[in-house]
Amino acid sequence: MKNASKAKSSKGKKPSYETFDEINGTHPLQEKTLNSHVLYPARIREGGNVSVFNFALAKEIGLIPEDHPEVLDSKLEKKILETFGIIIINEYDQINDIKFDEKTIKPHKYMATRYLQLQHPNKQGKTSGDGRSVWNGQYKGNGKVWDISSCGTGATCLSPATHTQNKFFQSGDPSISYGCGYAEVEEGYASLFFSEVLNKNNLKTERVLAVLQFEKNYGITVRVHENLLRPSHMFNHLKQGNHEALKAMVDFYIDRQVQNKEWKNVPKSGKARYEYFAQKQCEVFAKTAANFEDEYIFCWMDWDGDNILMDGGIIDYGSVRQFGLFHSEYRFDDVDRFSTNIIEQKQKARYTVQTFIQLVDFINTKKRKTVGKFNKDKLLNEFEDIFQEQKNINLLKKIGFSKKHREAIYPKYKKEVEKFRKVFSYFERSKSIVGLEEVNDGINWNAIFCMRDILRELPQLYLSRALEDIKHEEFIEIIKSNYALTEDLELSSYRKSQINKFQRIYKELVSLCAKELGMNEDRVILEIMMRSSVINKFDRVTGDSITTIVDLIMKNKKSLTPDKMHQLLKNFVDYQNLNPESKFNQKRSPNRSKMIKDIYKIVSDYREGL
Repeated sequence: MKNASKAKSSKGKKPSYETFDEINGTHPLQEKTLNSHVLYPARIREGGNVSVFNFALAKEIGLIPEDHPEVLDSKLEKKILETFGIIIINEYDQINDIKFDEKTIKPHKYMATRYLQLQHPNKQGKTSGDGRSVWNGQYKGNGKVWDISSCGTGATCLSPATHTQNKFFQSGDPSISYGCGYAEVEEGYASLFFSEVLNKNNLKTERVLAVLQFEKNYGITVRVHENLLRPSHMFNHLKQGNHEALKAMVDFYIDRQVQNKEWKNVPKSGKARYEYFAQKQCEVFAKTAANFEDEYIFCWMDWDGDNILMDGGIIDYGSVRQFGLFHSEYRFDDVDRFSTNIIEQKQKARYTVQTFIQLVDFINTKKRKTVGKFNKDKLLNEFEDIFQEQKNINLLKKIGFSKKHREAIYPKYKKEVEKFRKVFSYFERSKSIVGLEEVNDGINWNAIFCMRDILRELPQLYLSRALEDIKHEEFIEIIKSNYALTEDLELSSYRKSQINKFQRIYKELVSLCAKELGMNEDRVILEIMMRSSVINKFDRVTGDSITTIVDLIMKNKKSLTPDKMHQLLKNFVDYQNLNPESKFNQKRSPNRSKMIKDIYKIVSDYREGL
């Protein structure tokens, strides 16, 4: 029987919201793992209100009933604030013996988790972790276990500022930015809108349950995921050579994956259990790296395993971006260092897998070898195979081939798919002659071609012209972006040959699909056209557009009630749904407000950006 939500139907009576009481600071990680966290008392933070509540997510995890009206009444808002509107009583408070009303102090302590972070002076994870966040606990609903954490709940001892300046900070201290422990409402909005769009399009990510607002535009962002552990939650114990703590953390993660039915037939003990773990993590990070490249997602993966979840989920949207074009040279400027770029993410993912191999060897042998000893492990060859396989499948999806089409073509005609990938990549990775330039938050070398446009337009042109090739000039006219200068668009003999090859292999794939399925080629093209028009829609969200949308929301914030914000979110996410089977994409959406129209225009204006 399907595990039903504990949040009972609200029909006939108002819900009591007792389900929220389970989210009280307690979490099994506090008891089952060693040296994994710092515990803090917490108190209710006065003067807050709920700026937006994600009803869809709350229903999905079973926190509220499925039939709950998507309206934030005073009773629900009070419960949300009681549960999540907290601030920790930190070391500064305790050293200075600051007194707080006992009635405001929560009964349980909340944990800030320890994990490895490259920006910390200590490179073993002894001082790093959640610097302005705590875990609210876990919630069991709709057949799964969900982790819940909040950002902006006060300054912990694990922030970089504490250790670079060798002092504890009072929460909200204006002399220090990140180290003050507070977050801004804008950060929550950006995470909410971005993560909901990516989730809608089947990309793993933590999601925002609520954004709370306090004085001076300070906010708390409440985040939910099936498992909020990062590789860095394990890599710190590995770096420190703490076998017992490492094994406990890995066991905890494996058990949660089994509990949530993500992993099956996992050995209960012995070496095979941890080899299974390494195999799974290899699959996850190979596919994640391929998906990030193909969806133009910059996530800043690095050696510490801090900026991504164990299951490849996206977190910390402060530096996360989705590009409109394949801006492969973009690097985020983090004051004292530049980030990796989108192409380098593959090698960082591979290195993460290599570290998992080192980690498993340490668990199984109790002897910690250097990570370099594992750079030729057979699992890394498998990483490469999975990565390439995923890239091939992703491209067939992008073209518009349905699952039935893809299964007819691949892997039987793998060589043809890889040939098309090569010519596709030539155009996708072409860059402007201008070279590297400074941008708002880093540096970039502009891509010049929009491949979504040619994938969307080509099947329509072929249908209207009996599969006749389009001319070189028309091809370039379709794919050129606003970043392309006249000199960038020169039709050299090599570029002409690439245009010819692109069209020849594209039509060859269509022909092979039609042959395998016993279909007419025009019918295959028609089905591709219908799917591609949605998958490769003209205006797709980018990091730049999210930033601009949040600016617009902040300017209009006084007129945006929580219910209006929720409706805005729903419209936006539906509008960015790239699922070709979606009913939303097969009919016109309802009348839209001026605000949502302005947001759509922003997405269109920034469609090629960072």
